[in-house]
Amino acid sequence: MATYRATVEWALQESPEDFLKGRYGRGHTVGFAEHIVPATASRHVVGKWAAPGAVDPEEMLVAALSNCHMLTFLHRARLAGFAVVRYRDAAEGVMEKIDGDRMAVTRVTLRPQVDYDGRRPTAEEAARLHHEAHEECFIANSVKTEVTVEEVSAI
Repeated sequence: MATYRATVEWALQESPEDFLKGRYGRGHTVGFAEHIVPATASRHVVGKWAAPGAVDPEEMLVAALSNCHMLTFLHRARLAGFAVVRYRDAAEGVMEKIDGDRMAVTRVTLRPQVDYDGRRPTAEEAARLHHEAHEECFIANSVKTEVTVEEVSAI
């Protein structure tokens, strides 16, 4: 068993009256053991109150799913004897209404493009490796969001 920690910190930069009217910045930080990331609410949700240049929770969720899948895929590919030399994923998450007015990231599509040194897996072998990676990915196992993988062939 492992324990993971993150420290989320926000402080009001405007007056308390502005806060009560909903006119306050959503910029904050997310701190991890060795680094701090600038974060914000999604600009799709809070518009001008989002902090420029910061990552939002929905983006972090998509990135966490992509990152976990990649790391697990690299492990599975290595065990299968494939030498991966580059992996790039243009992951995309979709947030939409569920159950009336509630919102959720309902789908995440991973679009990895994988380059190999030497023998490339067949389409069937690549699909199996991605399936195994998805089944083993800790983050995918932790969410109810639908996650699909559409590998993009190298040019």
